[in-house]
Amino acid sequence: QVQLVESGGGLVQAGASLRLSCAASGRTLSMGWFRQAPGKEREFVAAIRSGGSTYYQDSVKGRFTMSRDNAKNTVHLQMNSLKPEDTAVYYCAAGGGLPIDRPASYDYWGQGTQVTVSS
Repeated sequence: QVQLVESGGGLVQAGASLRLSCAASGRTLSMGWFRQAPGKEREFVAAIRSGGSTYYQDSVKGRFTMSRDNAKNTVHLQMNSLKPEDTAVYYCAAGGGLPIDRPASYDYWGQGTQVTVSS
């Protein structure tokens, strides 16, 4: 059983930056970030494999960067040039399934952290 704890959400203005972090209680394979806005389905944001390969949703490419520190079992999501449409609860997930952009591929989930971007 792996526990995930997210941190770093908040309220910012459009164009600002935030850095989300997710600490895992044990070693993980792939880790991902998903987000869910009110009334919408949970959607893929970014993922990183244990070897460091990264994957992003098209709408965040060039703005978001995901990284991991395997020694600390921690991943980060650096979010720059935030837009109001990025507003959502962001969830960290850990797992080893495929495809990497699907929630069903992940076994463990954090509690979520709110990101709100005002216009």
